[in-house]
Amino acid sequence: MIEVKNLSKFYGNYHALDKISFKVTEGCIYGLIGYNGAGKTTLLKTVAGVYKAEGGEVLFDNENIYDNAKQKSRLFYVPDDIYFKPYANMNKMAAFYNGYYSNFSYDTFRQLTGVFGLDPGKNLNGFSKGMQRQAELVLAMATNPDFLLLDESFDGLDPQKRQIIKNLVTEYVKDRGAHVIISSHNLHDLGDMCDRFGLINGKKLVLDHNMSDIGNDYTKYRMAFAEGDDKCEEDFADIPLSKFIKDGRLITVTVKGEKEKAQAMIQSMKPVYLEQFPMSMEEIFLEEVEGVDYDFSQIFK
Repeated sequence: MIEVKNLSKFYGNYHALDKISFKVTEGCIYGLIGYNGAGKTTLLKTVAGVYKAEGGEVLFDNENIYDNAKQKSRLFYVPDDIYFKPYANMNKMAAFYNGYYSNFSYDTFRQLTGVFGLDPGKNLNGFSKGMQRQAELVLAMATNPDFLLLDESFDGLDPQKRQIIKNLVTEYVKDRGAHVIISSHNLHDLGDMCDRFGLINGKKLVLDHNMSDIGNDYTKYRMAFAEGDDKCEEDFADIPLSKFIKDGRLITVTVKGEKEKAQAMIQSMKPVYLEQFPMSMEEIFLEEVEGVDYDFSQIFK
């Protein structure tokens, strides 16, 4: 198990992460989402033991990961900013990782280079950004890690390669019971492959949910009341709303938690029209990170 406990990270006086806690159990793919610059990379590098936390701790099977060679030999971290030394190719990198990871499999390496159509003898710095990501993922999977951390690994890939990676990681977790954390600012990349997801906003983890719980925890209702029955937000004060929008007689509300209670209370208000909608990950993301509403009408005057 990966356990992140009250993790805080500073860069000088800048507070990058604030008391973040979550767990990734065996056989789980954990999706880490947030806008660019929210702290996903800092969190992954701290979880991987690249950075040292100023507060809290990261445990891999009850052992602190920082400066822990034994646990790091079970871990592979694929960063967003991939770097290869000059003149490196996949064959040379495979030999390097084979010397560090006892479970390195040349058979897996050869099969996956074929799947992605990569030439293992070509200079990696001549590859496109997307091809470099594929190459590093091939090397990562060939080490057979128990813990796999992927930072923006879909960035720069075409839809076909994205799907190959999704299928590959999902099958690997199913077969090996591995622990995977994968970050992305693109919700469509994670929604159909993750068992659980966390949302970083404002240095904190503001959401930590099982994918199967989303429909129960977030619900959108659209309703209208009889003419003359003019409802306002104060009339919904006893309902756990996270958003209230009124457009004429049409009212749209988002309820966070207590779904059955909220629905019963709304129905007791006797709307003449009431419809319930499930919320997508994208809607939840936008609602949780919602901040300033920009008035673009003044920009081009």
